[in-house]
Amino acid sequence: MSNIRNEPRITNPIVVKIREQLEHRALWMYLLCDEAAKHGLKASEYAPDAIRRCGLYQGAELRQKAGGGESLKGLKKTLFSKFAQWVFEMEIRQCNDDHLDIDFHYCPLVKAWQKQGCSDEEISRLCDYAMCGDGGIAASFGCELDLPATIARGDDICQIRFVRRDKESPKQE
Repeated sequence: MSNIRNEPRITNPIVVKIREQLEHRALWMYLLCDEAAKHGLKASEYAPDAIRRCGLYQGAELRQKAGGGESLKGLKKTLFSKFAQWVFEMEIRQCNDDHLDIDFHYCPLVKAWQKQGCSDEEISRLCDYAMCGDGGIAASFGCELDLPATIARGDDICQIRFVRRDKESPKQE
């Protein structure tokens, strides 16, 4: 039996449609990894690097949209809009130039993998690969990504933490 609890509370039809698009992206990822395994390739040998490259690319675009700086306030503004907050049922816990702490209460990617019948272990591994993209985004902003908890590991929430470790943090916004 699965230990993963991942049911949405927000059921607005527009939010549901956006989630379906994210599920489709997660389905592609799963099927690519599954087909590669059938051909003798190990996803662990290519997926993290490929997905991190995507995050680095996206992160560079986000930095430009945010004015070119490394402030995590800019990342919040460009990536974690109100719509994104609804889709992932997010709570912004802290946001300043050097810390962006977000709790996600729902994950459409995990839902897609659940629909495919993936085991909890497979879901956790796929999540680890997917989070390499967020790690790339963090690197683009001169930060690191911490994941103290994830829905994919059976936690109640995903704790996503963008952290700049080389500076004193300014006061919280």
